[in-house]
Amino acid sequence: MTNHIDVGSVLRRTVCDLYSNLVTRPTGAAVRREIEGVLTGLDSPSLTVIDFSQVGLLDFSCADEVVGKLLDGVRRQVIVTDAYVLVRGVRDDHLEAIEAVMQRYDQAVIVETEDGGWHVVGPLDDRMRRTLDVVQSRGRAGPAELASALDAEMVVVTEALDGLVARRLVMRDDDAYVSLQSVM
Repeated sequence: MTNHIDVGSVLRRTVCDLYSNLVTRPTGAAVRREIEGVLTGLDSPSLTVIDFSQVGLLDFSCADEVVGKLLDGVRRQVIVTDAYVLVRGVRDDHLEAIEAVMQRYDQAVIVETEDGGWHVVGPLDDRMRRTLDVVQSRGRAGPAELASALDAEMVVVTEALDGLVARRLVMRDDDAYVSLQSVM
């Protein structure tokens, strides 16, 4: 099951009914805590889409709280175990702040931009990026299929897949790896 969190609604509910800008660290922390509360109540595994489409401004401190700290907790499984997050509704000005935060935390997240395209934001080595591209294009694939598609040794593909799972960018399902977008 896919869960959807509208960050604009969370912001209005937790901070101010007429507010659509995510600025100041305390505002970002309040929104993050609210989202963490939702995530802790979900069954595992869970996929949550965090939607920024109703957010006006997103400054670095709020991106750090809402995206960086939240995803760091998800990756380390301190908020909830076996959770996955996609970020949707990201405009170019949001993307700048999110990219800086992902670099700072050495994390990556899959984002959907205003034009509907999905791409990874944050540091990934070339092997992981290429492997992720193939998993995303196929939706679901096993290691042998990926090794063949990438013309790579199984050990290299397995290491890349382990890295993608650790970064919460693909789901493992039995002997296959699943694109987060295909779960939606």
